[in-house]
Amino acid sequence: MNTKKIVVCGGGGFIGGHLVADLLRQGHRNIRAVDIKPLDEWYQVFDGVEKLQLDLQDKEACEQALRGAAKVYNLAADMGGMGFIENNRALCMLSVLINTHLLMAATKFGVEHFFYASSACVYAADKQVLPDVIALKESDAYPAMPEDGYGWEKLFSERMCRHFREDFGVTTRVARYHNVYGPHGTYDGGREKAPAAISRKVIQAKLSGWHEIEIWGDGRQTRSFMYIDDCLKGTQAIMHSDILEPINLGSNEIVTINGLVDIVEEIAGIKLKRTYNLKAPKGVNGRNSDNELIQKMLNWEP
Repeated sequence: MNTKKIVVCGGGGFIGGHLVADLLRQGHRNIRAVDIKPLDEWYQVFDGVEKLQLDLQDKEACEQALRGAAKVYNLAADMGGMGFIENNRALCMLSVLINTHLLMAATKFGVEHFFYASSACVYAADKQVLPDVIALKESDAYPAMPEDGYGWEKLFSERMCRHFREDFGVTTRVARYHNVYGPHGTYDGGREKAPAAISRKVIQAKLSGWHEIEIWGDGRQTRSFMYIDDCLKGTQAIMHSDILEPINLGSNEIVTINGLVDIVEEIAGIKLKRTYNLKAPKGVNGRNSDNELIQKMLNWEP
């Protein structure tokens, strides 16, 4: 097995923790996981992995994180579900420091491969007005009109990856994640995304006997949701591919929020009275992943 050092930035988080686990399953042993959270707050912790608590917004911390690294997965960001994104735009924007300083460190230390986790929030708002949205192609990010705050940071950081590749020779790869969910995902505290939030609300309703659920928006807004295993497979395939430009990584199965509630209700064996909070953060009306490019490039899709 390749003994070169792999660094997972955001390794104490949801996706990062699963990525570390998957790399260990593959037999990799020279792994460094980095996260801003104290170790007892990491989602998953593994023996035999070097673990660093660092604030990767700081340039010196990024150099400490990447020294000796051959491959870097940048999954680190201050982010969450729509409630967090819409109410913390400045904090989301500050993640630009993480990717910028990591790219500078990657250049300094001659990192072989650098992966950046972008987001479908980079896509132009005027392409996501209707629930029955036309699936978003990679080219739909321009002319730029991304999600305010978080989406702008992701789009800018995509460009930073491109220019570090063009100007300094850093081999960068970028995937635009579409709503990742699965075990160990955040489910409360304000940073959770729709699948976990809906699941939590249905469970609470069943256990409490108060058979009602509040849904943000009118419930007709649409999304696609990607299971963590597909995210891991796609992330690593893109990292080791010849795909130079940002590419969609998401399911092309479009689901309404009402439909998501239907699914969780069926699993829980319960039907709930639905109330709709039209003033709550709900994001764009429709978003789905066009997977034509990833099928062409990888002969695979989530």
